Amino acid sequence: MSETKMHSEILENPRVIAQLEEANKETLISLANELKSRGVKHITFAARGTSDHASIYGQYLMTILGGKVVALAVPSALTVYGGKPQFSSDDLVIGVSQSGAAEDVLAVMEEAKAGGAVVAAITNHPDSKMAKAADWHLDCAAGEEYALAATKTFIGEIGLICLLAAYWFDNKELLESFRKLPEILEKTVKQLEESIESIAQRYIYANDGFILSRGMAYPIALEASLKIQETCFIRMKGYSVSDFYHGPFAQVDKGTAVIVYAPEGKSEKDNLAVIDRLTGMEIDPFVVTDSKEIAEKYRFSCLVPSSGNEFTSVFVMAVFAQLFAEKLCTLRNLDPDVSRNLKKVTVTK
Repeated sequence: MSETKMHSEILENPRVIAQLEEANKETLISLANELKSRGVKHITFAARGTSDHASIYGQYLMTILGGKVVALAVPSALTVYGGKPQFSSDDLVIGVSQSGAAEDVLAVMEEAKAGGAVVAAITNHPDSKMAKAADWHLDCAAGEEYALAATKTFIGEIGLICLLAAYWFDNKELLESFRKLPEILEKTVKQLEESIESIAQRYIYANDGFILSRGMAYPIALEASLKIQETCFIRMKGYSVSDFYHGPFAQVDKGTAVIVYAPEGKSEKDNLAVIDRLTGMEIDPFVVTDSKEIAEKYRFSCLVPSSGNEFTSVFVMAVFAQLFAEKLCTLRNLDPDVSRNLKKVTVTK
């Protein structure tokens, strides 16, 4: 099979990250200055699908590093039920959408603007409705994305969220870690190109399963499961480890596929605890980690390059998730660029 569009766009991830800061620098500086001068305390992300997962990354990042109260919008509360959330001048509302065409997200942005909030948009289309409606537009600048599954635009979205946090909170350590990502992602792609097929082989006949993590990598568990759902047609569900204990654990047996993202950092202990519990049940989860010690501990694991920072290790985990889904799809004699019931741009109201 010739190279898929999805695969070729995954390979663009290092390039997307490499140019992201320069493409948005003036906007990042100006937006960060306004947020500081206004004393913005509350952030609301509005998004759907893959962009929602990017927003959950932002929810963790802005809460941990900035001490902000961060929420995810409920767009249907406005568009279906006619709700009127009361936004104010100390709110920041960020609409996130690759296409910039999400009508329900746009409705949240417009309501926020009417209430006096700072309104920003993160899209891959500067001429989109959302970009034009926002006070500030942050551009993924990833180039046209032709594959059905969003890959390089997801990396662009979390990249912009990471940069905004670094600029707003004057976090030099985060910014320096971000600037090293292009080289690290190149290394990641090169390494996984050699090993991903043997890893994916194990799951060719899987029909369902779970992808788990906690903390900063939790959004990657969600995104990884979505990529497998839409390309491989496998009923794969992503969970936070802490939520997984509350019911879903009852569904696990020896035939269940389980993948755990376990990067080094604050959530490491909890991720290892669920792996050990599964192992004790004679279930061998597959562990994706940037820790050599963790990788050597478990029978089935993949050691990916370390970014040296828990907030940027997410990017490495995301690249693994994308390459894994694409390879598993082709091994199952499917084409990730051909949909079964899906469209590239989904517009909900």
